Order: sequence, then structure tokens, then C-alpha cells
Amino acid sequence: MRDLYPDPKKEWKPKLNRFLLGADARIDSSLFQAARLLREVWERFSAAMDRFHVAGWRRWTFVEPMSEAATLGAGGLVVMLALAIPAFRETSDEDWLKKSELAVTFLDRYGNEVGSRGIKHNDSIPLDEFPDHLIKATLATEDRRFYEHFGIDPSGTFRALAANSRAGGVVQGGSSITQQLAKNLFLSNERTIERKIKEAFLAIWLETRLTKNEILKLYLDRAYLGGGAFGVDAAAQFYFNKSAKDVTLSESAMLAGLFKAPAKFAPHINLPAARARANVVLDNLVEAGFMTEGQVFGARRNPAIAMDRRDVRSPDYYLDWAFDEMRKLVDTFPKSMSERVFLVRIALDSGLQRAAEQAVENSLRQFGRDYHAKQAAVVVADHDGAVRAMVGGRDYGVSQFNRATDALRQPGSSFKPYVYATALMNGFKPASTVVDAPICIGNWCPQNYGRSYSGTVTLTTAITKSINTIPVRLSIALGKGNARTGRNMIVANAKAMGLRTPLADTPSLPIGAGEVTVLDHTVAMATFPNEGMSVTPHAVLEVKTATGELVWRFDRDGPKPRRTVPRQVALDMNMMLNSAAEQGTGRRAMLDGIRIAGKTGTTNAHRDAWFVAYTGNLIAGVWVGNDNYEPMQRMTGGSLPAMTWQAVMTYGHQGIELKNIPGTLPNPAPGSVPQAKVAAVAAAGDSAPRPAVLTRRGSDVLLRVERLMDDASRSLSLAGTPAPRPGQQSALPRTDAFASASGAAPDRAQGN
Repeated sequence: MRDLYPDPKKEWKPKLNRFLLGADARIDSSLFQAARLLREVWERFSAAMDRFHVAGWRRWTFVEPMSEAATLGAGGLVVMLALAIPAFRETSDEDWLKKSELAVTFLDRYGNEVGSRGIKHNDSIPLDEFPDHLIKATLATEDRRFYEHFGIDPSGTFRALAANSRAGGVVQGGSSITQQLAKNLFLSNERTIERKIKEAFLAIWLETRLTKNEILKLYLDRAYLGGGAFGVDAAAQFYFNKSAKDVTLSESAMLAGLFKAPAKFAPHINLPAARARANVVLDNLVEAGFMTEGQVFGARRNPAIAMDRRDVRSPDYYLDWAFDEMRKLVDTFPKSMSERVFLVRIALDSGLQRAAEQAVENSLRQFGRDYHAKQAAVVVADHDGAVRAMVGGRDYGVSQFNRATDALRQPGSSFKPYVYATALMNGFKPASTVVDAPICIGNWCPQNYGRSYSGTVTLTTAITKSINTIPVRLSIALGKGNARTGRNMIVANAKAMGLRTPLADTPSLPIGAGEVTVLDHTVAMATFPNEGMSVTPHAVLEVKTATGELVWRFDRDGPKPRRTVPRQVALDMNMMLNSAAEQGTGRRAMLDGIRIAGKTGTTNAHRDAWFVAYTGNLIAGVWVGNDNYEPMQRMTGGSLPAMTWQAVMTYGHQGIELKNIPGTLPNPAPGSVPQAKVAAVAAAGDSAPRPAVLTRRGSDVLLRVERLMDDASRSLSLAGTPAPRPGQQSALPRTDAFASASGAAPDRAQGN
């Protein structure tokens, strides 16, 4: 019965087995047939290719090199594409050709023009109006095959490499005019392989976008030629007081010689070098076949005479910093503002700036060799953070590195006020006592300057004597036994007061092992005379467009003072720092009839020496040292830095309304400071006497008058009456309070 009637539930299993067996057979058959077909195809391909087989000398002479070249070429194309992408990103701005650079004309706080920065484009002279000899001199010197190459001149590059290898240095440049223009338009001046690669790709890109004449015109208009001049026309105006259309052959040779190194060959800096370079340009004209020796003979016999601008002194370190600040400020303006040319009033006090520069030069000239000190930096500021003077080094022509804003140096004991302020903010008092005795944190044991100990002393005595062990003990006490926690509290307070550089957490941090800038350190200390209000260091007071429209003003739009230290703590610190300056290590900085407060600083091996101090009117910081960190000959902050500070601040306080430092005794009567303690740097013939001054009230009156005039001009403009044009004489006399819209109105005006 079971065989006659099978179970239907089990009937599907045999069918599934047969289906799978059949599928397996079909797959095996298909794979076998495919493999046989591929084998037949390969055999036919091999038989066909055998007819092209090359053996023997033909293979190694032709086939293998071509194969390797194809392989390497494909790899090279991939590498070139990878290198080209970063270069072409620089051209992402569609308006790269029309977009102008930021151009700023600076006026000091009294309205006197002191310099400019940036590129103010002048494309008004067509290429065919430039003298033929100026264009030939440029091509002969910079790129003789300019009209023949595609943006990169391989032969010129190899020629420059050969000349440089023979000379053992860089005597010729291998970049074409197009490459130099690409650098000027899109890249920086950094000397890196990455920049040179970008420069090459961008040069080829420019050649595809512009004609040769357009490239040459842009190069002549935008190359930097020294003296703050961009373009040959601006340079001709600066050096020869004439348009580029009117320059002679000798003047053209001198201008063409500036493209290579304007700082080195600028005639207002080194006229003999400029003339020697111009003679090389004349040789190039003859060698390139552009002129004959007879044609250039007259230019050799009668070299160009540049205008004497040696007496034109510009506060270049200050202007560089102010321009950097302005560039950041412009980024905050509304994107709808397309203006790129501005008139900017800065906080610079030109007379005080010259006094600071002269004080630095006198200090290093008289005592630099004895102390083995080669550099110095100075910052002088109002208590609201407006920087009145800045010296970033001894000679801007030798080194443009700004040691006041960019150099990170250890402040030594001048850092201690941040430690004592933090202690006062956490329960200590000026009269609180701490034991001056040996102490160690791990393997580090700080030593006092005289390697002696004073026992139990008050905080006021400790900062006056600049005892090193006390700040270290305070860091431990602040952290309730944990020195790291205490140091973190000190760092937080120092940053709140204005130190913007990273402060490394080391056991020696409380005695000044961190690194700060002169600018930050000086203005941060203004928190104390400001009764606990921290301020932002700034140069820009107000910004106007080229047409005179006010777009930004510090007292209205700038950062406001912020409370970082309790008022009583600031008053106590003023008293303590007054003791440190006048009874401690800063006695050489004392001013006759003016009370001072501040702190000296000296680092290990005498690598850095500081004096940062203030009066009721100004605050100033002085650093002296060496760029290569070489030790000085036992220089302390109380020696040359204090003497330099005294020379600068003596001038800065002439003829102004003297103010008292909050929390200290009133200023003493003039003549009360013994002359033996006023050991200033000799100042014979240093600076002219301080010019006539305005009182604060007089400045405020002028400020109100100016604002009334602005309101009146605005009302007339709205009513349809044209306002006076820039440069047109107003009904009211011009004052020295040019647009004095800063919250810190000048307390004196400078005569002309």
C-alpha cells in the first residue's frame, strides 16, 4: 500500500536533488567551455603578437626605453596633477585680476601722515606709453626670452643654476617674469619647494589666460620696488619725483635693478649699490643685443640721481603691526563693502616714537658692547591699550622682524605681578607673611638672586626684593598643596589680563619661565593702573574710506575694557609695584616728580632683561637681549632696560597733566628725586623738546567741535547741499585733533 500511494509531503525532495544536480552540471559545462574559449583566444593573440616580437639590439634600443618612458610619463602626469591642484586653488577667486589689494594711508593721533602700507594700484599708464628703454632694461635683466617661452624658461633656469653653482651662491634668478607675476598675485615670498611648484603651474595658467603684453603690464604695475612703492610709476615718483613716462635711460636702469632686491638696491638707502646695480643692467642691455655700448655710454657717465630721503624717518615696526591689525579689522567689515583703500588714524605719538627709537639706539651704542647686548624692543601705551610708540628692533633696514610683537621671550621676575595678583585674589594681603627658605619641587630648587634667604617676609617685601622662592610657595599655597593647580590659576589670571601666548606649565612658571611678547606683557600690566580693568592693545583709532566716510571707530566699535581683577586687589598691586620700582630693583628708572610702579625681570644666564612699569599717565615695557639667545654680561632688568625706560618716559611726560597712580601716594614735588638715582641714558642731542600740548579738556572740546562738524556735513548732505570735498578748506580752522573720535582723546597736541 505504501508503494502504491507515496506520501506527497516527501515527493519534492527527489525533484530538488535532480534540479541541483542539473544546475551544477550546467555551471561546470559553462566554465569549461569559457576556459577553453579564453585559451583559444589567448593562443590566437599570442600567435598574432609573435609577429611583432622584437629581440636583440632593437628591443633594448627602442622598445624597452619607449615602454619605460610611457610608464614613467603616466606616473608623472598623475604626480603633476596632484601638484597642480593646490596651485589652481589659488585662482578660485573669479575676480583675481580686478580685485585690488588693501591700501592704507596712516595718520598719527594728531592727524599728520606718517606712512602707508599695502598696494594702491595705478594702472593708468598704458604699456605703449612706457619708455622703450625702460621695457628693454626690464626684459634684459629679468627675462630676455619673455616673448618666446610659455611661462617657464627652461634655458634661463639652467643658465641661472649654472651661474649660481659657479659663484657658490645665488647670483641669478631663474624665474621668468610670468612666474614672478604669479608669485606677486597669488603666493607669498616664502622660499620653499612647494611655493616654486605652485609658481610654475600658475605661470603656465597665466599664459593661457593673458597675452604677453598684459602679463608685462601687470608686472610693471604691481612689482614691489622698495620705499613702499608698488609699480614702476610709483617708484619713479618716489625716487625721481617724476612719472615713469619721463624717466631717462640711467633712471630706467636703476628702476630695473630694483626688481631683484629692492631693499638692497634702493637708492634712498644705498645709492652706491643702486648705481652699481644700474651699471649691471646696462651691461645686460648690451649683452642681450637690445642696445649698443655707444647707446648706454651716456647713462654710464651720468648715473641717475635719486631724491635724498634719508631724513624721512618712518615708524616702520609700528606701521607693520598697525597694517596687520587693519587687515584683520577689514575682515570684520560687512561683505557688501568693496572698498579697499582707507585712511586710518592710529594711536602713534610721533614725537614719543622718535624718542623711543633714539633711546634704544643710545642705550645699545653706549652700553651694548659692555653688556654684550645687540637688540632691544620698546612699547609705550596709554592705559586704555592705545599704543603710542613701538620699537621692534635696533634697525628696521637690517631686520624687519618685530621683536615687540613677534618675539617670544621669557619675562623672568617681571612675570611675578601676575602671581601676586592671583594670591591677593585668593585671600592673601600685602601684609601677609611667607617664609623665604629653600624649597624644591621634584628635582628643581629655585635660588634667589643673591643666593641668600630672608626668613619670614611680607608679600610687599618679597616683590620689592624680587625673592624667587616666594612666588613658588604661593603657587603651592594657591593649589592647597598642589603646585600644578596653583600654576593653572596663575596662568588663567595672566591670560585674562591680556597674555595671549601659550604659557607652558613648568615648576618655574611662577618666576617667569613662560614666554610672552613685549606688547602683550606691557598692556596686560595696565590692568593695575586701570583699577582691575583689562584692555586690548590696539593701534587703530578710526578708519575712513578714501572719500572721508567714517566706517569704524575704536571707542564705538572696538572691544570694551573688562573686569578681570577686583578693584582693591589692583590698588594693592599698585602700592606693591610702586615699592618694587622705587625702593627695589627699579630705582634707576625713577622720574623726577612722578611716581612709578613696575617690575624688573632677568632670566637664566642673563639672556633676557626686562623693565615693565607705569605712571598715572602711561605704561611702557622695555626688553633687551640677543636674537640668538646668547647670554649677556650680567645685565639685569634694573640696569639698561630701566635706564632706557627712564629716558623714554622722561620725554613722554613733558608738558602734560600728570596723574597719580591709584592706590599710591600722590606724585612727589619736582626736585625730590636725588639726581644720583636718575641714571638715565645720556641724551645729548637726542630728541627735541616736547612740543606745546593740549590739556585733556582742550582735546575734548576739539572732539566735540569735530563731531558737530560731521553732523552738520551729514545734515547738509541729506538736505541736498553738497558737503565740502576732501581737501577743500572748511569754514573752521583745521585742528590737530583729526577725527579725534577715540575714547582716549589725546592729552597733548604735537606742533609741526
